Amino acid sequence: MLQGSVGRLGFDCGKVDGIFGPLTAHALEDFQSNCGLVVDGVCGPVTLQAIERVGRQSGSGPGVATMRERDRLLAHNTSLRQLRVVVGQFGGLSTLTRILTRELRTSGALVISVDEPDARIQADAANQFKADVYLGFETTSTGVDRVSFYSVPTFESSGGRSLADRVARGLASLPNFAPVIDGMRLQVLRETRMTAILVSITDIRHTVDMSLEISLAVRDALEIWTGSPLLDLS
Repeated sequence: MLQGSVGRLGFDCGKVDGIFGPLTAHALEDFQSNCGLVVDGVCGPVTLQAIERVGRQSGSGPGVATMRERDRLLAHNTSLRQLRVVVGQFGGLSTLTRILTRELRTSGALVISVDEPDARIQADAANQFKADVYLGFETTSTGVDRVSFYSVPTFESSGGRSLADRVARGLASLPNFAPVIDGMRLQVLRETRMTAILVSITDIRHTVDMSLEISLAVRDALEIWTGSPLLDLS
């Protein structure tokens, strides 16, 4: 809530991720300085009151994080060629991610794959690679196939929602897939700095058997998304 509120006032907290890191502390200090408060980087009662007061006067808006994401998406590649992609899986789906990695590389993308059950390690690998897109895959016992993107009450990844919609549509064209789309605060989505989605699959055997078809559907969805990353699909 703090990051979203300060960001809507024009102070750059970075990604709205719920982590009180250096960017958030600096934005808070900048706000305090502009309001004539004690600059201590502490969000105490006086600072909270000032944020609420200025927020009421300024109205609502998309915030710095949302505008930065939109600008970044409009500036990146409009095709798969040279797009930097990380393909991750959390166990049991290496056949799928290996084929997807191959298909993306054949289309000209720069791809690394990460087979690691720790979400933080996957996010760190994607960040260090300076990826444009993270595509994660996991198995789930919920009984529902799902494509998730990063969303919290004060921020939603526009690019993530759009990519999740594209991928879900592609998967829905295949037999026995009917994925739902969800905005979630999962660790791998929260800690990655690029557009990120996580595909959760229930039937691992069916998925392995259809690895090529799924890979082609995801590749095609990603290629469509690169051409219109902010398209309103509602």
